[in-house]
Amino acid sequence: MTEQKLFAQPEATGWTELAPGNTRRVLIHTPELMQVEFGFDKGAVGAPHSHPHIQVSYVAEGSFEVTIDGKTEVVGQGGSFIVPSGLVHGVVALEKGRLVDVFTPMRQDFV
Repeated sequence: MTEQKLFAQPEATGWTELAPGNTRRVLIHTPELMQVEFGFDKGAVGAPHSHPHIQVSYVAEGSFEVTIDGKTEVVGQGGSFIVPSGLVHGVVALEKGRLVDVFTPMRQDFV
């Protein structure tokens, strides 16, 4: 049996470029849960998409225009939003920023 990773240091995980101005790094995960950090330059877009995972996001830095299931709201630093399974959602970075997302179950496509 593989030993479960219990701690994660940010410098131990590299960033993956997803699109211009949009990066991602998986911080830590179990089969049931995953924490991921996303970095955005001002104006960068997290294109509309959906997935079967439940997602909760925390705005660690910056301000984002967030659209979930056709509803749009600006969420700033310290704010959060939740995306139920299957809903189309996306973001636009109104300034340089970072999101910390948690998914359940883990995103197998991210590892």
